[in-house]
Amino acid sequence: MRSIEDILAAFTDDTLLPPIGSKGILILSGGMDSVTLLHFLVKERKCTMSAISFDYGQKHAKEISFAKKHCEALGVKHHVIALPFIGSLFESALLETGAAIPDGHYQEENMKQTVVPNRNMIMSAIAVGYGQSTGASFLALGVHAGDHAIYPDCRAEFVDALRHAIELSDWNPFTVFAPFQRMTKVEILEIGLQLSPPVDYGETWTCYKGGEKACGTCGSCQERLEAFAKIGIRDPQGYDK
Repeated sequence: MRSIEDILAAFTDDTLLPPIGSKGILILSGGMDSVTLLHFLVKERKCTMSAISFDYGQKHAKEISFAKKHCEALGVKHHVIALPFIGSLFESALLETGAAIPDGHYQEENMKQTVVPNRNMIMSAIAVGYGQSTGASFLALGVHAGDHAIYPDCRAEFVDALRHAIELSDWNPFTVFAPFQRMTKVEILEIGLQLSPPVDYGETWTCYKGGEKACGTCGSCQERLEAFAKIGIRDPQGYDK
């Protein structure tokens, strides 16, 4: 397993990392990526963080309970914001009002059914407004390289454009950092397992279907299972299959 320092040297630069000791806002889903980022920013970058989770009618809303647990463990202020209009007005298989979650790998065309139109823009705008109101200097996003194949609002080009717009949105300096945007799930997992203490991935939720146990067959589950398999560690999350 590579060290955190080696991973960061390979995949990040100063434009992706917030200054040590700075104050920020994180959009926290309760999944592996954003939970790892929260722990990384608090433990490695010594940032003072607040977190926002969104209940937008997603099938896997149980992820929010896991986000809450990590915030409580780290002493991070956590807000849950309801966005009911997304579930009632938008079309996506990820929503309770949408079609069934497709099975398949993230790279497969059918997984595009889980795109929620403009989700990251909407959530980021709200999080930035909160951050600007509370004296924070940045928004942190947990997007990573595996997201780019099907989620257009996770691409580096989108994050760069979002950053530019946000920097123009207020008189006080405020920006966006996405430290994991060039990393795979494997690199993110390697970072989380080396933090002190390591991230408890048994207390994260990845599955899009939101059942009692993770399905193991949707694209999100498959990517997670592949990451654990590649580093030879058993995934502590329970699966139906």
